[in-house]
Amino acid sequence: MLEADGEVVDLPLGVQRLVMYLALKGRPLQRIHVAGTLWPDTTDERASANLRTALWKLNQLCRSMVKATGTSLQIDPRVRIDLDESTANAYRILNNEAKPAHMDLSQFCFDLLSDWYDDWIMFERQRFHQLRLRTLEVLCERLLEAGDFLRALEAGLAAVAAEPLRESAHRALIKVHLAEHNPADAIMEFHSYEQMLKEELGIGPSSVMRELVQV
Repeated sequence: MLEADGEVVDLPLGVQRLVMYLALKGRPLQRIHVAGTLWPDTTDERASANLRTALWKLNQLCRSMVKATGTSLQIDPRVRIDLDESTANAYRILNNEAKPAHMDLSQFCFDLLSDWYDDWIMFERQRFHQLRLRTLEVLCERLLEAGDFLRALEAGLAAVAAEPLRESAHRALIKVHLAEHNPADAIMEFHSYEQMLKEELGIGPSSVMRELVQV
């Protein structure tokens, strides 16, 4: 979603792809590279024409989004990008430079553009996916240490939802149940994960996880 001057700007799909690609890269890119990446299944001439059209449409809707020269394009450095902010917040948490109590969990609950299938977005999606998983687990642990059981539970559930086969996410969630003196919930979580592992991968939980629930 693009906001300019407090209003949502509805961008055509081709323009959305251009803005997102430039935002993800965050540096000047050659026009020919951008055109070839965004429109790979056409000729160079057609791709360049598509790029010019997308830039023209963007300028009609929001002129200050992209800095353009005759050969290169770059997202304007003044543009605020949610992904950059979430990434910075994640590293602040992982480096113990931010207080979990003041952190909005929702920014780590969703993958990057999960309904987009362009090849160029896959790496960035996976990178942020792994970062947000680790961040949610750390948030869960630190909120638990602070006695904020409700938000610790939310962080643990979000981590499990993001990667159901990830043991460290389930361990974090089980620790919350145990801290709240809910051993039945902890054991049910363990057995649910154990069954899923058996069905999906033919393996069982680690000894570390078994020791948590003493089974």
